Formats: sequence, C-alpha cells, structure tokens
Amino acid sequence: MSRKPWILLAVGVTALALAATFVFEPRPGALLAPKPAPPPTAFGWSSQVEWIAGDGVRGLRNGAKAQARFDDPYGLVRTGDGTLYIADAGDNNRIRMVTADGRVATVAGSKEGFVDGSGLSAAFDTPSGLALDGDGNLYVADTGNHAIRKISRQGVVSTLAGDGTPGYRDGPGAQAQFDGPMGVAVSRRGRVFVADTYNDRIRVIEPDGSVGTLAGNGRPGFADGAAAIAQFDTPTALALDARGVLWVADTRNKALRRVEPDGDVATLALAPGELNQSPLVRPAALAITHDGWFYVADQALGGVLQIRPDGQWALISGGTQDQRLSRPAGLALAGDGSLYLNDANGHRVHRIATAAPAVAPPANGPVGPAADDPLPDTAGRWPLKPQDGWHEVVGTLGEVRGDGRGESRHHLHGGLDIRGDIGQPVLAIADAKVSAPVASWGFGGLGEGAELGRLAYIHMRVGRNAQGEPLDTDRFQPVYGDDGALERMRLRRGTRFAVGDTLGTINPMAHVHLSLGPSGFERNAIALDFVGYADHVPPRLERIELIDALGQPLKDKREGRLIVSRALSGLQIVAEGWDQVDDNLPRRRLGLYALGYQWLDAQGAPLPGYESPRMNIEFDRLPPDDATQTIYAPGSGITVHGSAITRFRYVLSNAVRGGRVNEGLWLPGEFAAGDYTLRVVARDYSGNEAVGRRDLAIRVQ
Repeated sequence: MSRKPWILLAVGVTALALAATFVFEPRPGALLAPKPAPPPTAFGWSSQVEWIAGDGVRGLRNGAKAQARFDDPYGLVRTGDGTLYIADAGDNNRIRMVTADGRVATVAGSKEGFVDGSGLSAAFDTPSGLALDGDGNLYVADTGNHAIRKISRQGVVSTLAGDGTPGYRDGPGAQAQFDGPMGVAVSRRGRVFVADTYNDRIRVIEPDGSVGTLAGNGRPGFADGAAAIAQFDTPTALALDARGVLWVADTRNKALRRVEPDGDVATLALAPGELNQSPLVRPAALAITHDGWFYVADQALGGVLQIRPDGQWALISGGTQDQRLSRPAGLALAGDGSLYLNDANGHRVHRIATAAPAVAPPANGPVGPAADDPLPDTAGRWPLKPQDGWHEVVGTLGEVRGDGRGESRHHLHGGLDIRGDIGQPVLAIADAKVSAPVASWGFGGLGEGAELGRLAYIHMRVGRNAQGEPLDTDRFQPVYGDDGALERMRLRRGTRFAVGDTLGTINPMAHVHLSLGPSGFERNAIALDFVGYADHVPPRLERIELIDALGQPLKDKREGRLIVSRALSGLQIVAEGWDQVDDNLPRRRLGLYALGYQWLDAQGAPLPGYESPRMNIEFDRLPPDDATQTIYAPGSGITVHGSAITRFRYVLSNAVRGGRVNEGLWLPGEFAAGDYTLRVVARDYSGNEAVGRRDLAIRVQ
C-alpha cells in the first residue's frame, strides 16, 4: 500500500482531534466543584516573557507550535482547558487555535472575504478582537468586513450584526452598520458589546439581535459624561469586570475608560508617568482580574502595564529589550494569574509569567520577528518616481540625531532617507495591508507619516496632495473639526494598498524617510536592494581617541606614540568617521554600518584574541533611543548651529549588534608594558573598507 493514503488518514485524524477540542468543549463551570477564591493580585510582580507558539516568520502553517506560523495574530481568548483561540489577520484571515499540548490548527476561515458557513468554508477580512460566551460560542470583531461574527461550538460561522459596509446605523443586526470594529466582549446576559473603532462609539448587540449605541457621540475626542455627549478616539479593546461594568482601551486618547450600564462614561485617573504624562501611549488590549485590577497591552511600549483601581501602575513587561514585543495585541488572563499575549508583528504567541526566583536575569523566550522573516517584496522600487530609477540616499539607519534644542545626541535615525522635492507624490513600494489601529500620525508636522504593513513612510502629507487636499477618501478617512477644518487623516486597520499607489506628498523635510520593520525591530532598509543604488565609495576615518573616566581624551605623546598608563581603570575607544554612496553631493555625510578594532604588537602582528578584528558595532537593526549616548561619544551630531555636517564619533569599546547594546571598556592593565598599534576597521553596508586614519600608535607603561 502506498504511503499517501496513510498520510491523508493521519492528517484527517489529527484535524478531527483538534476540531473536537473546539466543538466539544464543556460549558464553563459545568460539573465542576466550587473552586477556592483566588488570592489577591500582587502589585508590580517580576515577570518573564515565555514563548508559546509561532516561529517568528510571517506565514501560514499549522502543526507543532515550534514550526507553526502566523501572519497578524491579533485577538486572543483562553478557555478553561488551556486552549487559545487567535484571530490571525493579515493575509491569513483565519481563526486559529493552540491546544494545551502545543498544536496549532485552523478553526474557521480560508481566504479574505465575507462568507458564512462551516469551518474552512467561511471567510473573514482582518479579524481582530475575540470573546467567548458562557455556552462556548466564539465572537469575532471582523474589522475589514465591518461586522460581528459568531462561531458556534460546532464550528459554524454566522454574521451576528453588520451588513459588510462601513457606516453607522442602529437597528436589526442584518441592517446595522459598523466602521472597522476591533473589540468585542460578552456579558453573562448574552449582550455583545462592540468597540466600533472608527465610529468612535461603543455599541451593543442585544440577545434579540438588535444593535444600539451605548456611548459616544461619533466625533473623535475626549469627553466624559452621559452617553450622548461622551467622546472616544479610536477605541479598540473591551473587557467586563466582575460587576459587569464595561471598560474600554481608548487607544488614541491614551486612556482607560469606564462605561456604566446607562452609558455614562468616566476615565480612570492614572498616576502620571514620565514628563507628567499618561503612562499609556497606544493601549490596545485589556484584561481584568477577579479583584478589579487591569492589565493593558500597549503597542507603543511593546509591553504590558498593570494598573490598580486607584490608578497606580507598574510596567510588568517590555521594560527591557529581552521582553519588548513588536506589537502586543490580544491579551488573556489565566487562572494562575499569568497572561497570554499575541505579538501581531512578531508573528508569535507568548505567556507572561512570574519570573523564577532562582533565574537571574529572567528566562525570556525569543521575542519579535525572527531574523529570517522575509523582507517585503519591493522588487527594488523607490518610493518616488521613477520607481525603477536612481534617487539620492541622504540618511541611513543608526545615525545620530539631535532634538533641535541643543542636545546633539538625542536619538537614533530609524530608517533610510531618500531625497525628493517638496510636494512630490510618495508611492507605495510594495503591496501592503494596514495592521495598526492607529496607522498615521503627526498631522501637519514635519514628522507626519503612515505605517503600511512592515514599511513606514515618513515626512509626508499623509493622504493629501501638495495643497493639503485629501486624495483618496475611501482609504484615507478625513477627520474634520467643529470648524470644518481638516484635523487628520485616518487609515483603517485592514486597508489594502498596491505597488505604486499614492500615499501622500513630501512635506518641507524634502525627503522620504523609509522605515523597515516594526517599532523596536527596525532593519536596515538598504537590504531592499533599490534599483540603481550603488556604493563604491569607501568610508573615511578621521581620528581615533582614547577617552578616560572623566570624558577627556588622552593627549600625552612621545616619539609619535600616545602614552597610556597601566594604572588607568578603563578607557573608551572612540573613532570618528563618515561615509558616502555613489553620486552623493560632496557635502553629504552618512553614518557607517559596521566598526571594530584590533590590537597589534610592535611588529604589527595581531595579539592573541585579536586575530580578527572585534566588530563591536553593526547597524543591522535599530538599537533603542536610550542607547544613543552609549553608541556615540560627545561631539557627535550637528554640534554647531547652522552646520550641514553631521559628526559620527563611535564608541568602539561598546557593543551594538542585533539592536542590542552592551557597554565595555579597554583595560590597559591587562597589557604588558610596551608598544602597540590600535587598528580601527570600518565598512559600509556594501562592504567597502574604510580608508584614512586607521591606526593609533600607543605605548603602555
């Protein structure tokens, strides 16, 4: 007998077993003895971020958790038996499940569309929030279809409310309209609450199927009060507390809102964070404990905040690079107090648990997208016309930037700058689907931009022509103020763009900033291999210095050698250099891609351990902004007002690789007295080796 029938039989049995987990799950609480009351929630507990499923590569693959793949895993719920249900959007548009033993399968959906039916015959468009009722039915906020869907325990998908078109209309479910709903919650009475995201309202679907508005007047804003006057701005997630009170993650308002049964709205007052501002930046997922404490996943912070009922808060995860997620989305609370969390842009599912006391640092699993997550299919296109022709590159990843107020080492440049003319159209370089609930920002400012999938286009008038007039109101949703003036342009989650579509026009910055990869995991966009891009120009090194503990360079020289005392506790190795690419203007200065150093003896032979240069700095991924002054020495950046020249002074004794930063020093006491040469090695992304002042002669005594 051939192997094929046996393989098909095994696949079928596995699929039936996985489906049975969904179809035959017992009703919560059935046949179970009363459980003891859970302990009070601890405040500010130390966490570790564990990996549950997904290999970090964008795609679609069922099976064992280590090999499974997700695209845009967003909404998340967890059942009493440990099964996770996940709304996997992007190009997958499926409802997936992860069983307690780590198997991943598809529950419903097979393509992008709007089709009811059983299991794989159904179709979704950008499913987001999920909720379970007491009978085990699953509810889906089907964002791109502007509808709320229901999946029965038998796996049958139906439309609970929404006619499939964006709009606002109450009434019978089949005639009701929503605009990109993202959040859903179900009460014990069977009322289904909906975060009607781009209508800026909270809606409710009654058990009889009729749809009404619970709170929000439909204008994006920030106002507490009675239902008809309250305002939200891009509400995305909902949760009910133990008393049945509804809470809202009001994303663009950076707030946690409470909605009473009569629709009255109030805002939870939070203890201020840095600069006396809200600790929330982009709250997008919400879970509530048995005793009324909140967990909020924040997409800008890449982590989870714990918030007490009195407004005091603690950052539970995301405070370090080992724990930062690229876009935390769905959030579910387990009975043991741990949290389950999707990372939509990391294509993974995680568990946040109490860190083991004996483990220091916490045993975190892999986070963010995998290193081999494929690049967008750009075919080398540029974001300006001609898309298949040459354009000048005027900024690269990792360069030092100032704040314009006197601090020349304020942040790191997060992408690739491409020179263009003010008012010139900015074009999509790859097909893309919007994933973020808030995908445009900075209206009217120099930093205005938009995120489309894994690419962000910055320094443009989003969705507007050179005169500031809207270009495409079907995809770029204009928001007007009470005075009729345009206030911003919205991009709905789930909106699709094709190669060459106009995204906006260049603003007075006179270049397009192209960022590749999610926030916190930006990659070097030169890897997109732009048509006509060439770099045959070697970088240039201008000076090498050793800096003491007081921040002063060593200057004592004898016989052409810098004198270094073995008694010094530790020195920084600093090299200054810059780069250009083909056809740059003569005044242009770009940053370097990789730098390192090597110690040679008096005869020019490498010392043991330095047979190859120690390439400590590599800008393959963007380090965090708080590392700017670790990577760059004083004197870096534009240090003279009005200067067009940026200085790049790299601290080579510190290490930068994979977006991670570690500080270090050279210890002269580890060297025997004698003469040495410190050789600096640097190169650009194209592999050109630096020329210029590469060697520093040193005498250790």
